[in-house]
Amino acid sequence: MRPAVWAPSAGAVALVLPRRADRAYDDAARVPMSPDPDRAGWWSAPDALEPGTDYAFALDDGPPRPDPRSARQPYGVDGPSRVVDVHTFPWTDDAWPGRDVRGQVVYELHVGTFTSEGTLDAAAGRLGHLVELGVGVVELMPVNAFGGRWGWGYDGVALWAVHEPYGGPEALARFVDAAHGRGLAVALDVVYNHLGPAGNYLPEFGPYFTDAHHTPWGPAVNLDGPGSSEVRAWIVENACRWLRDFHVDALRLDAVHALVDDSPRHLLAELSDVVATLSAELERPLSLIAESDRNDPATTAPTAEGGLGMTAQWADDVHHAVHAFLTGERHGYYVDFGSVPVLAKALTGVFVHDGGWSTFRDRPWGRPLPPGRDGHAFVVFAQDHDQVGNRALGDRPSASLDPGGLAAAAALVLVSPFTPMLFMGEEWGASTPWQYFTDHADPELGRAVREGRRGEFGGHGWEALYGGRVDVPDPQDHATRDASVLDWAEKDSGLHAALHAWYRRLVALRREPAVASGDLGDVRVTSQDGDATVVVARPGVVVALTRASSDVRVPLPPSAGGWTLAAAWDGRSHVDGEGGDAAVVLGAGSVAVLLASDGGRR
Repeated sequence: MRPAVWAPSAGAVALVLPRRADRAYDDAARVPMSPDPDRAGWWSAPDALEPGTDYAFALDDGPPRPDPRSARQPYGVDGPSRVVDVHTFPWTDDAWPGRDVRGQVVYELHVGTFTSEGTLDAAAGRLGHLVELGVGVVELMPVNAFGGRWGWGYDGVALWAVHEPYGGPEALARFVDAAHGRGLAVALDVVYNHLGPAGNYLPEFGPYFTDAHHTPWGPAVNLDGPGSSEVRAWIVENACRWLRDFHVDALRLDAVHALVDDSPRHLLAELSDVVATLSAELERPLSLIAESDRNDPATTAPTAEGGLGMTAQWADDVHHAVHAFLTGERHGYYVDFGSVPVLAKALTGVFVHDGGWSTFRDRPWGRPLPPGRDGHAFVVFAQDHDQVGNRALGDRPSASLDPGGLAAAAALVLVSPFTPMLFMGEEWGASTPWQYFTDHADPELGRAVREGRRGEFGGHGWEALYGGRVDVPDPQDHATRDASVLDWAEKDSGLHAALHAWYRRLVALRREPAVASGDLGDVRVTSQDGDATVVVARPGVVVALTRASSDVRVPLPPSAGGWTLAAAWDGRSHVDGEGGDAAVVLGAGSVAVLLASDGGRR
C-alpha cells in the first residue's frame, strides 16, 4: 500500500514510521509526502509499505495522527495505523449466493457482550445457536474502532478499522466467512452521523464537520459544504469496502435523520445507487437498512422516484405500540402509544405518527405510508439495543412482563408481514440486563459520561415506573459491562427453555406462505373483552392474544378448509367449531397462532 491522505489545508505532510517495538513516536522516521497532482488536497508517500507496517501522518510538523482510512489500530485509536491487505484472507464462501434482508429473521448482537470473551471469534462459536433458531441474518452492532476496551460501538472514531479487542479485521473476515458457511447472511451496523469524543482527529485533516448544521452530538458531518465531496467519498467508499472486501451482505445505517444534507442529491440516494451498481458487479444482493426517526416513506422509495432508495428501515413505532400495549408504560416517547387503535395503526400502516400530532415531540410528525408498500421493507422488533439499553436500568421486558406477555410480543413481531428482528438473548427471555457502558481513559470524559447518564433520567418518570429512586448504573464501572453479558447457561432451563422453544416454533412458521407474505393491505386488527383480547388477522393466518384472567373464546374468520392451531403458548388453547362458527379458545394470559388449511385463499 502506498500511503495517501486528504489534508487540503496542510502546508506539509510527513509519513511517520515508528522504529521502536512499543511503537512510540519519539524515535520515528519522518518521510516527506508530496501533493498529488491528480487529486486536489491529497498527499502521497514516495514508496509503498508492506502489510504489517505501522505508520501515521504528521501535518505541518504536528504530532503523529492515525490514518483517517486506517484498516487497523493495533495500539488503540490514538496510536499508529497498520497496513492490512484484506485480499490475502483465505475465503471459503465462493458459493455463497447472498441474501436480501427483506422478510428474513434478523438477529442483532453486540460482540462485546454476546459472549464472556467479547470477541468476534467467540461470537462465531455461537453461530450454531442462530442456525438452530432459524435466523436468516445476523446483525453486528458497530465493530469500528473506539476508545477503551468496552463500549456499544457508536462512539467509533476509526471507521475503517475493526475494534482491536474484538479481534481486528481478520476476525471480522473469519466471522463473515463462518456465517456464510452456516447459511447466515451478515449485516453490519455502521455510524456515519457522528464520531466519538475520544480519538477523533478528523478535524485536523480537513473539513469533515460543519457548523452549518448541528446534531445531538454537536457539529454535523459535512455533507453539503466546502470539501464535502471528499467527505462523502470517505463515507461511500467505506460502505463499499465492508460489502466488497469483507463480503458483508447488508449495512444498517445508524440514525440517518442526523445525516443533514441540503445538497441536490442526498448522500443516502448516492450511496443507494453506488451499492446497487456494486451488487450487480458482485452478482449478489446487497441491502441498506436505515434507522430513521422521520417516519417518511421517502426513505425506502426508489431513487428514480425521488426517494433515498433504502432497502428497508427500522420501524420504531411498531415497537412502541407493542411495548406500550403489553407493559402499560406511557412515560417519555410512549405517551401516544398503548391503546388497541394505536397498535392496529402500527401493524397496518407502520407509522403511528404519520402527519398528526406527536405529544413527545410537541409538533406534527411524519407522513402516511402510501398503499401497496411491501411490509418487508420495515424491520420491527419487541426489543433492540436502544429500547433496552437506553432504559434507566437497562432492563429487558423479561423483568416486567409475565411469560404470556413475552410470548405475545414474540408472536406479534415474528408472525407479522414485516421483517422481524430479535435482540440477543430475547429468544430465551434472558434475565441479564443490557446496560449502557463505556471505558474512557480520560477521567474527565468518564465523569462527564457518568453525570450525563444520570442526568438523562432525571425527569422522565422512571421513579414511578421502577417504584422508587432510580440508581442509574455507572457506565464507567466495568461491572456494568459484565452484568450485561449473556448468561448462556440459563438458555436450556425452566421458563427460558420454554420461551426458546416458542421462538423456534414462531420462526419456523415464517416458512408458511401465509406468514411469509409482506402484504400490509389485508391486515385486520380487532379486539374484545374491553381490549383485553386482540386478534391480528390476515389471509390464512391469525394471531390471537389475551390478557384476561380466564379462558376467552375468539371467533375466527371463515375458512373453507378450517383452522389449525399452529402454535399456542399454553396447553389449554384449542380450536372450537368449524366453518363460519369456528373459534379459538385461549387460556388465560395466552397467545395462539392459527393457520387456515386453504392458505387464506378467497
